[in-house]
Amino acid sequence: MRGFDLTPYRRSTVGFDRLFDLIENNARLQQGDNYPPFNIERLSEDRYRVTLAVAGFRSDELEITAQQNLLQVSGRKEETQPTDRAKFVHVGIANRSFERRFELADFVRVEKADLADGLLIIELVREVPEAMKPKKIAINGGQLVEIGNDRDAA
Repeated sequence: MRGFDLTPYRRSTVGFDRLFDLIENNARLQQGDNYPPFNIERLSEDRYRVTLAVAGFRSDELEITAQQNLLQVSGRKEETQPTDRAKFVHVGIANRSFERRFELADFVRVEKADLADGLLIIELVREVPEAMKPKKIAINGGQLVEIGNDRDAA
């Protein structure tokens, strides 16, 4: 995959450095391992779901860590040697440790996680604080507001 040249955008914008760095770093890291496969769904305006295919992992072998703007999912498998009786003709089910990272937008938090039928489902929700939400500002209806009071005029 080729890199992105975001220089023209960096010249004409202010405060988007973090976003551009994320795009460039993500493009560089995408060349790596694609295990385990995953889906990202947008369920509504402020709800998301990340589903990872983790066949063969038990819940005690999986770890989900949520930090500010980062969701990290790891799976740790013990390396086992095949017994004398188990001689695989073909090994197509990956059974190895992994670490997968997802960059999260501001105010996105993990709501819950479930493991069922070999799928790890992580529900995410964006909760913007009241102070950060847009507010309508009332406009004075054309009434004049006098400064001072009547006693000063006498």
